Amino acid sequence: MDKKAFGICLIVVVMSVMLGISCTSDAGLESLYAPKEAYPSTAMKERDISGLQYQPDDRPGPVMNTEDYKKIDENPFLGVKDNPLSTFSIDVDTASYSNARRFLNQGTLPYKDAVRIEELVNYFPYDYEEPKTDAPFNFITELSSCPWNSTHKLLMIGMKAKNISLEKLPASNIVFLLDVSGSMNSPDKLPLLQRAFSLLTQELRPQDTVSIVVYAGAAGMVLPSTPGSKKEKILAALDKLEAGGSTAGGAGIQLAYNTAKANFIKSGNNRVILATDGDFNVGASSEGELVRLIEQKREEGIFLTVLGFGTGNLKDSKMEMLADKGNGNYAYIDSLLEAKKVLVTELGGTLVTIAKDVKLQLEFNPLKIKEYRLIGYENRMLRAEDFDNDKKDAGELGAGHTVTAFYELVMADGAAPDGIDRRYTATEIKPEAGKGNELLFIKFRYKKPDSDTSILITQPVMHEEFSPEKTSESFRFASAVVEFGLLLRESEHKGNASWERMLKRAEASKGKDEQGYRKEFVYLAEKAKKLAELNKQ
Repeated sequence: MDKKAFGICLIVVVMSVMLGISCTSDAGLESLYAPKEAYPSTAMKERDISGLQYQPDDRPGPVMNTEDYKKIDENPFLGVKDNPLSTFSIDVDTASYSNARRFLNQGTLPYKDAVRIEELVNYFPYDYEEPKTDAPFNFITELSSCPWNSTHKLLMIGMKAKNISLEKLPASNIVFLLDVSGSMNSPDKLPLLQRAFSLLTQELRPQDTVSIVVYAGAAGMVLPSTPGSKKEKILAALDKLEAGGSTAGGAGIQLAYNTAKANFIKSGNNRVILATDGDFNVGASSEGELVRLIEQKREEGIFLTVLGFGTGNLKDSKMEMLADKGNGNYAYIDSLLEAKKVLVTELGGTLVTIAKDVKLQLEFNPLKIKEYRLIGYENRMLRAEDFDNDKKDAGELGAGHTVTAFYELVMADGAAPDGIDRRYTATEIKPEAGKGNELLFIKFRYKKPDSDTSILITQPVMHEEFSPEKTSESFRFASAVVEFGLLLRESEHKGNASWERMLKRAEASKGKDEQGYRKEFVYLAEKAKKLAELNKQ
């Protein structure tokens, strides 16, 4: 080959490389959506998944694991004398449970800091009575002996939000914000994401609208605001997505919020649903920038739901934080059935907030209780003065949600300590506290979704104790889930927690279990037990 021909060939090669690079730059977004044979169609012509079962994931894990979990320092026991008040925000996230299931189905125990006990418990619906008043939720309490420490008591607080039928839900303006970066190039990421959002699309009504924004090397609009009646158009847009490029998450969130604002529905449900493995590594991705943006938009009435996908680089801590700041919830999608649970079965709770900034504050009677420990909710703890501060953000409650919290109690001998001057004092019980049989006094604060002023609900809790066999099915099963979490975390507070006793209690309290969630829990707990035993060998 002569020099001239060689030079021409060299120029052609260089230009080809440059063009290839440009396809993943800002100017080449459409290349991300062109169909490829490597990705099967996910238009889901047959969408009946009722016969599917959860299956273990036998795929080998990634070579490098960069998953990120925030360290959990478990709540300690606190003395009532010095800490008469316990204040925290509710949490309706469920990601920790389905993420732990993913670990177990891959044949390994989850990281300790991946186990948030409150999210394990709140994964399951419970048979709490619905509110009969104008309040958006009702609450119950139940007290019995503690299964893992016979000298302690276990207090359950359960909340039930009003159910709203799909027909009565307000119109929704939804923006799908989808990560199509190179890290999503895995069967358990983008293809599963496409099928999950196809399920949600089937639930849309004509009055609902959907926009699709994606981000990779740059952010782009795939589908402008489209009514729910045009399902095939939405499904076609989802079906064309492909993974490639880096992750401009910050730019994607900004574009998604701008899109939501441009199509804002007054008195409607305006929400961005972010689906990602959480790998924000290009653009305005600092935690401070993202938080300020999300907090600003929630004040404008646009909320954020976060759905996590995939294995190997899940940024769990960042995704949970974004959902918390965005007045939304965080779920992890490890299977199509989990997508059905979050985006179909519990659609109202996922999309529609009926109470925001929900806080609880408990004041313990020192004549009855010496010490207490809130189990879980470590990243939801609030200072006592935060309870009355309406500028302090707290958790949101979706339509139909149930929320459960447990306190482990060390009971007092009836001699109150000095120095407490609240509802309960060392020398007397104030008249409003009745005849002294109060266990504690509980206060709730919440705001209506369109209000900046909180509403206060108060209720004394009487010292009424049930023997273990007389406790409700909800108490027995939920306490088994707590014990499961203590064992997974190898908690310093696990006492005499036992895999055998926990499994026996869970099996006996499965109840109706129409969706099979509790049956699956027993299966996973048995698998965890075997793995824990193997680790000790």
